[in-house]
Amino acid sequence: MNRSPQVYGKTVDEHTRCAHYATELDIIAIRFACCDRYYPCHLCHAEIADHPAQQWPRAKWDQAAILCGMCWSQLTIDTYRSADVCPDCAAAFNPRCAAHSSYYFEG
Repeated sequence: MNRSPQVYGKTVDEHTRCAHYATELDIIAIRFACCDRYYPCHLCHAEIADHPAQQWPRAKWDQAAILCGMCWSQLTIDTYRSADVCPDCAAAFNPRCAAHSSYYFEG
């Protein structure tokens, strides 16, 4: 399995689950717009990065910024936001992540 790009933060397993979110469905990492680095969640970014997080502007949702922790495919933000499962490996994504989307994406 390809293990790139690197995921920063307190990951607890090989599927990008972290110390903050580690359910069976917590299998994505987000490339933060501010630093071009993948983190499992906003809390990991806040603990490690030396700058505040920035949201992805709507005009850039066509960029690959979501990493599936099962198959390590990189998805565009638009693709991720319109899917319940990874289009490449069919792994289910956590539907509750939508509650935190404002940390990552402009409304």
